Amino acid sequence: MTYDLILKGGRVIDPSQGLDSVADVAFANGKVAAVKKDIAPGDGSDVRDVGGKIVSPGFIDLHTHVYWGGTSLGVDAGRIAHASGVTTFVDAGSAGSGNFAGFLRHVIEPSEPRILAYLHISFAGIFAFSKRIMIGESGDLRLMSPADAVAVANANRDVIVGIKVRVGRNASGASGAAPLEIALQVAEELSLPLMAHIDEPPPSYEDVLERLRPGDVLTHCFRPFPNTPITGQGAIKPSVLAARARGVLFDVGHGMGSFSFKTARAMLAADFVPDTISSDLHVLNIDGPVFDQATTLSKFLCLGLPLADVVKATTLNAATALRRPDLGTLRPGSVGDATVFSVSEGQFDYVDSVGEVLRGDKQIVNDGVVLGGCWWDLYKN
Repeated sequence: MTYDLILKGGRVIDPSQGLDSVADVAFANGKVAAVKKDIAPGDGSDVRDVGGKIVSPGFIDLHTHVYWGGTSLGVDAGRIAHASGVTTFVDAGSAGSGNFAGFLRHVIEPSEPRILAYLHISFAGIFAFSKRIMIGESGDLRLMSPADAVAVANANRDVIVGIKVRVGRNASGASGAAPLEIALQVAEELSLPLMAHIDEPPPSYEDVLERLRPGDVLTHCFRPFPNTPITGQGAIKPSVLAARARGVLFDVGHGMGSFSFKTARAMLAADFVPDTISSDLHVLNIDGPVFDQATTLSKFLCLGLPLADVVKATTLNAATALRRPDLGTLRPGSVGDATVFSVSEGQFDYVDSVGEVLRGDKQIVNDGVVLGGCWWDLYKN
């Protein structure tokens, strides 16, 4: 068989297959073709020596905002994909049914890195999010249009992976949990999962969790006080354990104000590992404290999470949350995406959303990205 691209001699970590060993990875016709030792190249094969590097399925960032130019919080996926190692960006509700068509035509379709989306239950999506203007889109129930959301999601099932709602004092204000109830009706009608954002109460962390169904995602799951999953004494709240037991998924969604080292330490000490690690990257945190997905993953590595678990949280587990078994894996026949990276050792300062500095000794550095079976060069204007 003729291969288009072969990554030779890297340490392959693929949790979907239980792989952690030195091997070659070959791609053909846009898909993974083989993972084994000493794959012989053919005429015209692009061979990349990745000895000493780590090769994993393409990173999936489950919570981003990449409606660049169409929303005030959007960043350009193409410009950050290489540094972050992300091959699939999942936009978490930047667009609603009223402006999804523009997101699809002007951003999703032209993008080289894959973009999937949670559709916001708000007709206008997240429309006023900046340093000077901050209006919670879920605070006005007149913007809730379940019929339009169902129609748009049904027409775009190839890229819409679920429904997004933001609730909390900042996002929904006096509307409380009402937008969540509406979003759940839409998700149920579509047989799609829901991603729920939570910020400061009301509603409480517990109020949101008790409404979520198996397969739904609670993002910002390692929030600082208030609305944190731990008690003042550092114990995990019973409602959190009950939600995980019934199949609710817990996503980090670091963001500008939604991740605390204190919370993470307590949760990890109790063996509560997040299902997915995501950045919640947007224009207000791209220059810190988030920077990108690689930095977010590095924080968990420095908190003591094993590398294989960190990779799993941004590959296999993210693909499972998306119900996309073709992603997050290097199984032959799957989508030909891969991330090539290194783990540098030294002293690195990491900052959480409340300003605590963690002096870490490891840093994930991206060395290359494979998209659709081809080595992808840096974004060019």
